[in-house]
Amino acid sequence: MQFVEFVSFVIYCVNLAAFAGSLPCDLSTLMCPPRIQQSMTSLIFDPFMGASGDMIIAALVDLGADPSRVRCAMESAASVAVGISRTSRNGVAATRVSVVPDVQEGDARSYPEIVEEIRSSELPDPIIEDAIAIFDIIASAESKVHGTPLAELHFHEVGQADAIADVIGACTAIHDLAPTEIFCERIMTGTGFVATAHGTFPVPAPATLEILAGSGLLWASGSVEHELLTPTGAAILAHLVQTRNLPETPERAAIRIGYGAGKADDLAIPNVLRTILCECERECDHDGEYDSGYDGDCAALLRDRVEVIETSVDDVTGEVLGNLIRELIAMGAHDAIVIPATMKKGRSGHLIQVIAEPGDSARIARRIIEETGSLGVRISPTKHRLIARRISDSVRIEIGGRVWDAAIKVATDGNGKILNISAEFEDARVIAQETGTPLREVMRRIVDLAWTNLV
Repeated sequence: MQFVEFVSFVIYCVNLAAFAGSLPCDLSTLMCPPRIQQSMTSLIFDPFMGASGDMIIAALVDLGADPSRVRCAMESAASVAVGISRTSRNGVAATRVSVVPDVQEGDARSYPEIVEEIRSSELPDPIIEDAIAIFDIIASAESKVHGTPLAELHFHEVGQADAIADVIGACTAIHDLAPTEIFCERIMTGTGFVATAHGTFPVPAPATLEILAGSGLLWASGSVEHELLTPTGAAILAHLVQTRNLPETPERAAIRIGYGAGKADDLAIPNVLRTILCECERECDHDGEYDSGYDGDCAALLRDRVEVIETSVDDVTGEVLGNLIRELIAMGAHDAIVIPATMKKGRSGHLIQVIAEPGDSARIARRIIEETGSLGVRISPTKHRLIARRISDSVRIEIGGRVWDAAIKVATDGNGKILNISAEFEDARVIAQETGTPLREVMRRIVDLAWTNLV
């Protein structure tokens, strides 16, 4: 079996370019639904040598994205010829994507022109919306760097046909792979200087740095004197990556690894973007069932990784603590609570406890110190509770002779099974106030009706 698999791989390597370049471009293939995942999967970008649009596409194709679909989408969205081939960088076998404009480029395109060009394509709506969102990121960065309103902004390098094709290709490949979650390791940007249409600038280029500043992505310059991260590559990662911080102890198994080659072939480190597709570990109890006692798939509840931030204070007023909770929630904390406590020497005090994503912990800890005067804050990495997917909905209910639309929240597991339904307080309060019905009765009737309608 191993020999057969080896032969199949060799044939794939030899014929990939011809395969991707010879198939007719049928846009209807792009409308196919994403492949069905039998388990939760994580896609990890590892840009130890940066990233560009073509490197991202190549890495995703090497990981398993359909090359014919990707090529078809790119060539239908822009006047380019796309080549997909096998190559190597410093002995590392990788996929290479080349994009050549069919015609000589004219004047720089304006931002509205690019958006209109993408919207007028016959690509599926999800790909169009993702592509426009990526160009929005680029446009916002360019607008800030040059001090030009978006409506008057003109793109040079990132407005050319090959850049548009790169964005479309990356979006198509991601939708084809359809990972459950996407992470990104620290990005190496390179050092030195790069020549652009506006002159010579330090690496990372101003637009690239502006994109990084607003993304939350972690980056470092490194020691390679070369532009490793392009504005297009930065914007694609900024849009696609949903979780900025890879858990320190990832409980996942790598199932495929892909390498996308960059243009430079004379660097000491392999000029490739590495991607890793992982199968997420399922969290079960010893009987193979999840903690709530429901039968079925032990991965049905969602999971996330958080840190717990806490400190004890004994000289802070209730008004300050109440304001602190509001500020921390506004800063992105998942939850913030204050617990009465008896401290040393019998003094009354409070334990402040906050749940936040790892990337937000430092900012939140600083704010706690600033607001309370605490001299120390503890940060503990932890597994979050297993969590349900929350969906906002509404029901139409008759109370007091009138028909009301009442908002509800529905909690489901990953398979869509309803775990809980709750009535939103504000709508229930208004109904109770207007009809004279006890609030508790209103909320009970809303929940009962929702269960009847949804189950």
